[in-house]
Amino acid sequence: MSRRLIENLVYPECPRWHQGLLWIADQHDGCVYAVSTDGAVNDKFAVPGGPSGLGWLPGGELLVVSMAERRLYLRTSSGFLRTFAELGDVHPGESNDMVVDAEGNAWVGNIGFDFNAGETMRSTQVASVRSDGLVAVAADDLMTPNGSVILPDGKTLIIAESWRHQLTAFTLDKQRLTERRVWASLDKKHVPDGICLDAEGFIWVASPFAQQVLRVAEGGDIVETLSIEDGNPYACMLGGPEGDILFVCIAPHHDPSVTLKERRGRVEAHQVQVPHAGLP
Repeated sequence: MSRRLIENLVYPECPRWHQGLLWIADQHDGCVYAVSTDGAVNDKFAVPGGPSGLGWLPGGELLVVSMAERRLYLRTSSGFLRTFAELGDVHPGESNDMVVDAEGNAWVGNIGFDFNAGETMRSTQVASVRSDGLVAVAADDLMTPNGSVILPDGKTLIIAESWRHQLTAFTLDKQRLTERRVWASLDKKHVPDGICLDAEGFIWVASPFAQQVLRVAEGGDIVETLSIEDGNPYACMLGGPEGDILFVCIAPHHDPSVTLKERRGRVEAHQVQVPHAGLP
């Protein structure tokens, strides 16, 4: 069973299920939405520089990445955004997706180069941001570190390296990511973007250029494939009351000159068998 949850977005990304709502970063429109399971918008606010990764501190405060500003904002209880951390010294390209661990440490990837302008690809870094705002380089030599998950034990972070066509695992060690290893290698037609983890240890992977969402086992076997029509899936998240709805963020393209003109971004809700696990 599948349905369209919300339409008329520009470029929805980085979905998160939190306290009964699906939170979405519409990157090219510069807004964050919080949407109920019937598609009603419960909250909406603008983020300078365009929002990306979303996560919550243990006290309940929302952190949101500003892509162009290369900055991490904290949203106060009154709805005001204040600077939580500056990322420009460790992010050579636009800041991107993020996962926040149970202790309130944020792990923030970045694109590393100007993809839309055709700039030559280069490796980049993941930043760690402590709960007190201290920034450090957590790992380097990654090719567009994108969506990421933390396993339920809280000790392992897995990140989608988009342009290495793989999922890369690390051990969480304070502000560092150590013991790098390949968790899953994918065919070159797959450029993994947003990801989420299920309770059987499989990872759902948005593969936009293949127009598919893949359920991937450790090692790289694809055990289930969801094909997307009329658009590219850029991110996915398990949520809903039972954690067994796969929300998929879809847009016609990754170029703002296309997405802003067409405004055909949407989020679909697909019923699956295995519920969510881990973070986010």
